[in-house]
Amino acid sequence: MTIGGSGRNQQPTALDETPKMQGKAAYNLMKEVARYRKLDAHCHVNLFDGEPESNIDFADRLYIDKMVVSRPIVSGAGSPADFKSYNDLVIKAMRKYPGRFIGQITVNPQFQKESLQEIDRCLDEGMISLKVYTQVKISDPLFYPIIEKMAAKKMIIHMHAHCQLGVAGYRMKYDTGIKPQTSIPEDFVIAAKRFPEAMFQYAHIGGGGDWEYACKMLADYKNVYVDTSGSNNPENMVDFAVKTLGIDRVFYGTDNCYYQSVGKVLASNLTHEQRKKVFFDNYNAVLAKSGNHVN
Repeated sequence: MTIGGSGRNQQPTALDETPKMQGKAAYNLMKEVARYRKLDAHCHVNLFDGEPESNIDFADRLYIDKMVVSRPIVSGAGSPADFKSYNDLVIKAMRKYPGRFIGQITVNPQFQKESLQEIDRCLDEGMISLKVYTQVKISDPLFYPIIEKMAAKKMIIHMHAHCQLGVAGYRMKYDTGIKPQTSIPEDFVIAAKRFPEAMFQYAHIGGGGDWEYACKMLADYKNVYVDTSGSNNPENMVDFAVKTLGIDRVFYGTDNCYYQSVGKVLASNLTHEQRKKVFFDNYNAVLAKSGNHVN
């Protein structure tokens, strides 16, 4: 199926040209895609897809209003010079495409003073939340001052996460090459209990791993949200997350896996109103807490 740029000049597909299919109206996929406003709660700029034009291209094809973008430190020491330069890439993209990108700050809590200073600098540049990777677990005391700062700003902390699959009911140890400081569901629980006033985003339940276990583990901690991003598309994942966590705690996101991430929400059994909440309203409600919501 050929997908047009923004949909305005889209050419008919074979599906569009078929008025009836087995006695029912044909399913027009792009019409369904265009039906929902989308706020991508997990995306990266200048990481996997090169310059921000790639992000914009996919956003136009899939009717994504805005992308919440970061450039986390995925390798190397993650020095203050590193995270400042990565944040500058996000700021550059925000300036180049105002209104399309919402910027997330990245830091390394191992450099606590510099991280706190960098948060202030980036907030002054219009960035509105935090995205951190695997330098320090979310439950590490090194993170506490940063969590307190973001909680005071009423801004969410978005953390790379993983939950390893088990076999035959046995949940294996985290020993299969995962970076040792990767946050797992239990780490989020520790942080959520210690800082009930803070908000945490458990990244990419669609990124591989035991998403059922993760959702069950996080179910009772109302200040932890999940995003559906990632290239994996298990049947029933979105429905399970909504059933387990509640409709308000599930965000649509891509993690730069664009088509899969739209498709898994459309393929769910959610109602129209529930899909609207996942695609846009839920994350926008979090942004509203700090006065940064999208109109």
